[in-house]
Amino acid sequence: MDDLDQKLIGALRRDGRASLSDLAHDLGVTRTTVRSRLGRLIASGEVAGFTVLTRADVATAPVRGLMMLQVEGQGTDRVMARLAGIPEVTAYHTTNGTWDLIVEVGTQTLERFDEVLFAIRRIPGVTRSETNLLLSTRRPVRRPV
Repeated sequence: MDDLDQKLIGALRRDGRASLSDLAHDLGVTRTTVRSRLGRLIASGEVAGFTVLTRADVATAPVRGLMMLQVEGQGTDRVMARLAGIPEVTAYHTTNGTWDLIVEVGTQTLERFDEVLFAIRRIPGVTRSETNLLLSTRRPVRRPV
């Protein structure tokens, strides 16, 4: 899989109902390219199927964490393109300071969480990482002004 395949998968994860025309426009390629790439990804088994997400499906995963990444040189865009293709990555943020990226990861099990961390660490350009599990979340109460 190359960068375009990763971007295509990321776009489909964001909107699985996107038309070929919309995908082509967003990726800056032709409809024919999108159709052939998608067909190849399905035929190779890289895309195993399509599904419907309900409101319950997009609820917070029980195992969540933040992964801070240090990226070699100018590879941040390439790393972000790869992150977009990992379904358990719910968001990623560029930042300043010691870490180049902060990645939000959510999974159903600790075992899957560990597998995702290893996959992210193997992305070319990732030189260092630190991960923190989120144990609980509290949101501030917003009072009308």
